[in-house]
Amino acid sequence: MNDDADQQHLTANPGYAQGQLAKAFTTALTHEDADTRRRAEGRVTRWRAVLAGMSGGLLSIGSRTPVAGLPAWVTPEVVHGGFATGAPGAGGPLQPYETRLAERFGVPADRRALFAHCLTDTGLAWLWGQLNSGRYEVTVPEEGALLTMAWLVRHGETAAALDLVAELEPFADQLRFLPRPSAGRPVPEASDALHRRTVSDTVDRLVRRRPNAAVETQREALAVWQPFGDELLVHWLETAGGEDGRVLERAPDADWLERGAALLSRYRQLAEEHTHCGKHRNPKENPGILRGALEETVARRALDARRLGLLRHAVASMVRRRGLPGSAPHAELRRVQRAQAALPSHHALAQVLVGRLAGLSQESGIADLAPVLAPVSDPEERETGLPAGAQLPPVLRRVVEGALSAPVATLVERGVVPSAEVLAELVPRLVAVTTARSYDDPALRTLMAANYRAFRNRRSLLLLNLERQVRIEELPWVRAVAAQRGDGTAEAALLLRQLGELAVRGFPGTILPNPLVRELGVLARQSQLGAPLVEELAADIFMDAFGPKFLVAAGIAGELLGGSLYERYYGIDYAAIRELAIAEASESAGRGRADRARPRTSPGFARLCAERAAAASSAPDRSKSGSSSGSWVAANGKVIEQSQILTTHNLATLVHRVGIAPEPGWADLARRCFATVCRLTTRVHRNPWPYPTIKDTAYAWRQLVFHLSLCPAAEQRHVLDELDAEAARHPAHVTARLAPALAGLRLVADGGTFAPDGTADEGRARRLLGWSTDGHWLVTDPTAVETKDS
Repeated sequence: MNDDADQQHLTANPGYAQGQLAKAFTTALTHEDADTRRRAEGRVTRWRAVLAGMSGGLLSIGSRTPVAGLPAWVTPEVVHGGFATGAPGAGGPLQPYETRLAERFGVPADRRALFAHCLTDTGLAWLWGQLNSGRYEVTVPEEGALLTMAWLVRHGETAAALDLVAELEPFADQLRFLPRPSAGRPVPEASDALHRRTVSDTVDRLVRRRPNAAVETQREALAVWQPFGDELLVHWLETAGGEDGRVLERAPDADWLERGAALLSRYRQLAEEHTHCGKHRNPKENPGILRGALEETVARRALDARRLGLLRHAVASMVRRRGLPGSAPHAELRRVQRAQAALPSHHALAQVLVGRLAGLSQESGIADLAPVLAPVSDPEERETGLPAGAQLPPVLRRVVEGALSAPVATLVERGVVPSAEVLAELVPRLVAVTTARSYDDPALRTLMAANYRAFRNRRSLLLLNLERQVRIEELPWVRAVAAQRGDGTAEAALLLRQLGELAVRGFPGTILPNPLVRELGVLARQSQLGAPLVEELAADIFMDAFGPKFLVAAGIAGELLGGSLYERYYGIDYAAIRELAIAEASESAGRGRADRARPRTSPGFARLCAERAAAASSAPDRSKSGSSSGSWVAANGKVIEQSQILTTHNLATLVHRVGIAPEPGWADLARRCFATVCRLTTRVHRNPWPYPTIKDTAYAWRQLVFHLSLCPAAEQRHVLDELDAEAARHPAHVTARLAPALAGLRLVADGGTFAPDGTADEGRARRLLGWSTDGHWLVTDPTAVETKDS
């Protein structure tokens, strides 16, 4: 590990962009869906722009100012992987709303003319009207810039307004700085109710639903072809005679033949009208055999011995399987099938829901689901023909529940928010409200909330050399009103604690995803709690260096976990980490001004993580299936994993500095983490590429160890007994795979230790880690090995 890692400089490899271009090009040429091809064509254009910009020097991928000539605050257009295309997000051709405003203002249809008009008395009056009404949208942060300027002018902050105009003016012809007028109602600034999807989004999903071909085929078979098959069977049974009841023992008379012809005529009509089911056409199926024999008999052709044998076998088989038509068992079977066929289709019920949703506000969520999810009503029966009282199926209920508007905790509890990643999509709305509340003026509060929401739609850049993403306070128009902010520390701290508890309680076996960490980090800065939150680093662009906040976070973990099960299990010396933090803080204080301008790192923390990764050598996987042996990405992953172990990847910070205390307690969270461990271990079995799953398993295991470490010793032993029992309830390969990990955890709980490589008791107890460069012991199925050896 190089102590001068902060002086390294890496650049992005164009190979990734070339690969993405090739994939998009192939999709655009070959995909069967026209919309998919059209979207791929757009990706082709954007990736070509990336490669052209990289080769021509316009783009510096990996920098926080990737586009030459554009400052960091300009929102870049970003494609997959964090690559900037060179186009600004607020650039491009004039938007329709800009064209309409140019016509309304009587100015040329170009952005510089619109910008200049907004500096006049007439333009300022229009902007003030937008501020007063709140009827505007900010889809990219730049669209809030001139509104902020107008607010400053109205409140006598002329110098600040002029400074802002001076900073924006060089880009007036490129970027749209005007808000989008909106006819809808202003977004409530103080609501704690959130929704994943709007009513309009839900209607679109329901409208796109098509009748299920398999369901409609089954419905047709039950309602049409099985009753018709019964009629054929009854008709043939009229010719049965003798003790064995074989058909055609009695010669068919003229009346029988006439009724048979009528049956065949009706069959042809049914076949034209009902086309989902094709089984009745198969001459080898029983209904086809009966119909084919009837056609020959009605045509006055004698059945040969083979056809007669097939006919008699088909009739006997149908009677044996379902009973004689008209018998009690047969009648009950057909009654049940008729009831099943009469059930309304999901497609028809979806149209009922579309009608109910049409009367609601389309751009919001649904506060009360009960009326929308009620059974089919009498008026709806008269209108649609569906039976009154018909219940909505779970699949449609889930679509509608996605629009539920409720506090985020309720959405997590009801499963509307199923993962920490989805939670991260909703949290910016809450953080926007909390951030904006620190502004006293209502109009500025609404504007800053809209600006924050737009800023959170800004896609992250691929950054190298320890550069950090642009923060909202760096935007010139946000900086211009910074003095208007009041003290929002208490409210930020409260929301941080609530969201931290919600994430840990709702998804205990999952590490906090980076988008959620960023939102919590905003609240942590606003709350001034001294709670550094660290992101998950990408192994493929890791530069052997960590920012100083990683060492601070590890120190906080040591304050909470010194002497704990967690420290002993992972072989951590938190006292040494505390000494390292003191030494690096002293060294940092003695740096000169030039040194402070360089990206700050913690070389001691990076060295410690590398040493621990080198020592944590997992026993090789004998199968070597999908082995990551020799991979530099896996080597980086081992170092990054050690940083997550030392810092607890934000858990200790949330507990010790933020003060989270999730209900119903740490033992319950440990049990739920183990349920995730078991579920993920199940997926390792016969998995051709198991290592990503093993990595996630180890993350859930680390969360388990952390939660268990906060329990009293007696409770720890009780939970360990429960984990052993829980493992035994899973398939044998899961139980066997996890046995060394459970043995290792119990060993440490009882006062034992691991060897430096993370093994004990001749390999029967192991420390569970995720990343490996020489195969992983969790890959091998011990039950298969035992069977082979025996």
